[in-house]
Amino acid sequence: MALSFSFGGLPIPPLIDRTTIACSSNNTSSSHAFDAAYIKRAAELADKSAGFTAPHPNLGCVVATTANGSGKEGRPGVVVGEGYLYAEGTSPAELQAVESAGELSRGATAFLNMEPGDCYSDRTAVSALVNAGISRVVIGIRHPLPHLRGNAIRALRSEGLKVDVLGEDIQSKTIEEALKSCLLVNAPLLYRAANRVPFSVLKYAMTLDGKIAASSGHASWISSKKSRTLVFQLRGRSDAVIVGGNTVRRDNPRLTARHGGGHLPRRIVMSRTLNLPEVANLWDVAEVPTIVATQRGAQKSFQKYLASKDVEVVEFDILNPKDVMEYFYDRGYLSILWECGGTLAASAITSGVIHKVHAFVAPKIIGGRNAPSPVGELGMVEMSQAMELIDVSYEQIGPDMLISGFLQPVPDLSPTIPSIEETSAVDPSVSPYESSIIFFYKTWDPYGAFSNFSPHAIRIPDENGDYFSWPSVEHYYQAQKFIGVTNSIAQTCLDEIKSARSPEEAARIGRKIQRQHPHLVRDDWESVKINIMYKGLKCKFSIYPHLNSMLLSTAGSVLVEASPHDLFWGGGRDGEGLNYLGRLLMQLRSEFLGDFSASHDQSTTHQERKDELNRL
Repeated sequence: MALSFSFGGLPIPPLIDRTTIACSSNNTSSSHAFDAAYIKRAAELADKSAGFTAPHPNLGCVVATTANGSGKEGRPGVVVGEGYLYAEGTSPAELQAVESAGELSRGATAFLNMEPGDCYSDRTAVSALVNAGISRVVIGIRHPLPHLRGNAIRALRSEGLKVDVLGEDIQSKTIEEALKSCLLVNAPLLYRAANRVPFSVLKYAMTLDGKIAASSGHASWISSKKSRTLVFQLRGRSDAVIVGGNTVRRDNPRLTARHGGGHLPRRIVMSRTLNLPEVANLWDVAEVPTIVATQRGAQKSFQKYLASKDVEVVEFDILNPKDVMEYFYDRGYLSILWECGGTLAASAITSGVIHKVHAFVAPKIIGGRNAPSPVGELGMVEMSQAMELIDVSYEQIGPDMLISGFLQPVPDLSPTIPSIEETSAVDPSVSPYESSIIFFYKTWDPYGAFSNFSPHAIRIPDENGDYFSWPSVEHYYQAQKFIGVTNSIAQTCLDEIKSARSPEEAARIGRKIQRQHPHLVRDDWESVKINIMYKGLKCKFSIYPHLNSMLLSTAGSVLVEASPHDLFWGGGRDGEGLNYLGRLLMQLRSEFLGDFSASHDQSTTHQERKDELNRL
């Protein structure tokens, strides 16, 4: 069963194949109703990759003509193209939709659930709509990220397209429902933008008398198999799943998505004391990484043991949900599922980091004075203090009832807050580039185009001198791990990386094989990987003029890849990382500016380049 954008467990309809949505009149209210219907469809499309890829901004696009074939203002009639963003670093929804529509795009209307994000300074989405001959664009909501907000709308209007933002000129129940669809499908992005923490969902299953286990601690199973299958899908839509130490000790969970493929969320364990078992399913990281968050200085010997199992340990001065969520915000996480016990759940709710609740209620009664409940002590003594859920929904899942609702309303960012660029245009004394350090990480960051995950294809010679095209630098980099290895598994992995639909999938395949079969990685990998990344980046910034200009515009600034956990390519959590990706970009910038001789190129050895990077 596929989850819908409303996270309620409902399937979305299949792609529309040039169908017509019937209408009864041509008046203005009917036109707005059809705008709303197509925007709602775009929101449904935007959710189609959920569970298959890591959470990312969800964008869908519907291209429709009018009933008489004209795309100018009037009644929409026939859907001629659709598309959705599959993953970070893949083809924009708008480009897919107009390519699907072909010549029928000319004069048609494009419906987008959210304003496109010009993350790569190449205006791919905008250019696709303009070049296809789209005459009108209807947008559900403006982009919530300040550095992207309003950019695409202004660009489209400057090209002569009519752009309408749903609900900004007229309000109705139909429009309100369509806007709600747009807000829900990008709830993680909206919460992240507004609160600077990942969107967090608390999930639990309880009996009819409010127990999550028997007095003995036994809890398998409270909910039905259908409910547990739905939980696997909820995990698949999350960057990570969090549990506490009690859950590890009591249940020994795996916390896998178990959906037969696609995105596998990381597992996070929060434990102050590290009083955890040496043998646990979560310490098996062959398929999925595990991160343990703990108090600084806790059981150093056990930390070393976890490190020997390739489990990542992150220390906090004071371990609490707020600081942990802020840390994973910095790691770029959009959505986190909490499957913890009552004590940690209460702490997370009190800290204000839980935004939504999914409660599976089973028609069972277990009783028990000491049987645990889903939420521990919140310090409330009167019923008037109880927290009420917002926008509550009810759905029967087999014999169980799923009750879902928000603890905090979905942020409405519709009031236009000027971005720093807009403010600078009005007040030249305000500079958007005041800082001498420029951070980049996720591809939707202001300098996301610097990432090796950005969707910029490169064409580069292989080991035989024959040119081969790669969808991204990350595809190229991961594939080079297995070049020249005469092994069928390595060859299969190489083929899978070449055909991976997104940089994220290419990285997942390459890292998984490297972790499970380290002997299949080429022997000289550690000595050549910097040069390989350098070649890929140089190719990318050489063949895309707008990227080259963007890189040169940072002259005088330090470039830092802001990954808090990759201490080789990134800058680390507290600046302890080696930041080789940032250093490579600064070296390329110097070369493009003419600071290096023309001969300083591919012949430079790994060690020579490493020495030069260390001097930057």
